[in-house]
Amino acid sequence: MKQDYYEILGVSKGATAAEIKKAYRRKAIEFHPDKNPGDAKAEENFKKAAEAYEVLSDPDKKARYDQYGHAAFEGGGFGGGGGMNMEDIFSQFGDIFGGAFGGGFSGFGGFGGGQRTVKGSNMRIRVTLNLEEVAEGVEKKVKVKRKVQAPGVTYKTCGTCGGRGQVTKITNTILGRMQTAATCQTCGGSGKTIDSRPPEADAQGMIVKEETVAIKIPPGVESGMQLKVSGKGNEAPGDGIPGDLLVAIETKEHPSLKREGDNLHYDLYISVPEAVLGTSKEIDTVGGKVRIKLEAGIQSGKILRLRNKGIKSLNGYGSGDLLVHVNVWTPKDLSKEQQEFFERMLDDEKFTPKPEKSDKSFFEKVKDMFS
Repeated sequence: MKQDYYEILGVSKGATAAEIKKAYRRKAIEFHPDKNPGDAKAEENFKKAAEAYEVLSDPDKKARYDQYGHAAFEGGGFGGGGGMNMEDIFSQFGDIFGGAFGGGFSGFGGFGGGQRTVKGSNMRIRVTLNLEEVAEGVEKKVKVKRKVQAPGVTYKTCGTCGGRGQVTKITNTILGRMQTAATCQTCGGSGKTIDSRPPEADAQGMIVKEETVAIKIPPGVESGMQLKVSGKGNEAPGDGIPGDLLVAIETKEHPSLKREGDNLHYDLYISVPEAVLGTSKEIDTVGGKVRIKLEAGIQSGKILRLRNKGIKSLNGYGSGDLLVHVNVWTPKDLSKEQQEFFERMLDDEKFTPKPEKSDKSFFEKVKDMFS
């Protein structure tokens, strides 16, 4: 099983943002590549710490992780680290521990200098789902315009960095000579520059192409969640790796069903005669309409539970329920005959409330519903 993020950083679940950041800085320094050259275990721990911090430092991601654990980021990578590379770590978190090793880093991915792997930029889109799609999961096909390498473009070794992707600078300080490495501004760290390109390509040899991308969305997602489709962002020049497509999830309200976690709620209104005599009613579910039977003498406030008619759980364990709230509708505008009928019933003992122990109060019903 994947290691707990709090355990990786050595903090409790109730740790503050400052404590989480401090713990990450401590781990980053401990396992930093410049301090552990050639140590594969240190590299792995370094990446784990960065992935844990990426989630726990973001209030939204942290809330989802606290509720669902690692399952919140499965099925395409819902905002989690998902196996971060060294470039991501240094570019995103360098401000936290950048000054601890002379203000620079020896390289990306190799821990010993050399050419840096350039990653294309991420792209962001928004996908809106209805409740039925949320309940069962869905595959959406969307058209995106992404940068791709133009056909026929060629590259050559960067003359500024000699193909290393970095330039070295030596600075004299009061502590002595300090050597730092910085990304080559000429090639952007790729170690290559354009040799020739077709006229329709930009200065980096890229063109914009429209593509159709299939996005698999698991059941149980909620508004605000973010899905990552790896490699479907903008491509990078040369031999770089493409960025990712980040998909923000939005959900539409259902006209009659209300969601609460994995459960759904439905308000059913019936007349006084229907409550007295019993009836059957057709109600909405995410799978279509179903008919339910109401017994004679049903009370207003009764909650009927239709098991497994709710939302499939994001973590893959079962489904929620559909809770039908029965409401007896009391008419306000009566005819003279109707009013006289109910006046005669005022003293009829059949209409005198006689709640039984099985007729629970509203608060007891709510307590049972969430127990």
